[in-house]
Amino acid sequence: MKINSLATELNTNSYPGRGIVLGKSKDGKNAVIAYFIMGRSVNSRNRIFEENDRGGIRTKAYDESKMEDAHLIIYNPVLKLDGKTIVTNGDQTDTIYDFMKQGKCYRHALLTREYEDDAPNYTPRISGVVKPNGDYNLAILKSNMGMPECVRYFYEYPAHAGIGHFLHTYKCDGNPIPSFEGEPTPVEIDGTIDEFTEMVWTNLNEDNKVSLFTRFINLETGAEETRIINKNN
Repeated sequence: MKINSLATELNTNSYPGRGIVLGKSKDGKNAVIAYFIMGRSVNSRNRIFEENDRGGIRTKAYDESKMEDAHLIIYNPVLKLDGKTIVTNGDQTDTIYDFMKQGKCYRHALLTREYEDDAPNYTPRISGVVKPNGDYNLAILKSNMGMPECVRYFYEYPAHAGIGHFLHTYKCDGNPIPSFEGEPTPVEIDGTIDEFTEMVWTNLNEDNKVSLFTRFINLETGAEETRIINKNN
């Protein structure tokens, strides 16, 4: 199977939308996470990431006076629970967290959710869970070929050094915006957290990128390193 360049996947697509990358560092020591958001509207671009009190991040309006509609804009992209890290593009992060806290799995949680209510785009809900040993799950809830009915796909991956999987909301820019198609893309994972973060941020479209979160989790000790970049500083 071809392992793709993450830089190329990013710099050849002006609008992948929101994206999740999960994988394992090339030296095999760390679980690797990236989550980014992009925006075309003033409302979508008026955001930053900041740390929350549950081991992750939340989105926040950069300029509260310019926030027109918090719906689908403000949420917790990343939460932690019992050594697992949940990463999603919407408030389904909290749904997964609540179900896992009850001893259920992310699948049970996502069976209660659908794509976003933003017709005609029907933006997919993408979600990931990283386990303490570095293995990870990804899921996408999307419309059925553009029709307003939900189809759900779940993927479970054993972690391998230097390899990750990339899942994003949109195939490319458009109007309406076409949803992601196919399986998560296998991509190369390389470098330190700072090198990895810089590579992702640099290769996102300059006009549309908004914020980026990255985290390396040491698989032996559980120690975490986190980076946050906001275009709105």
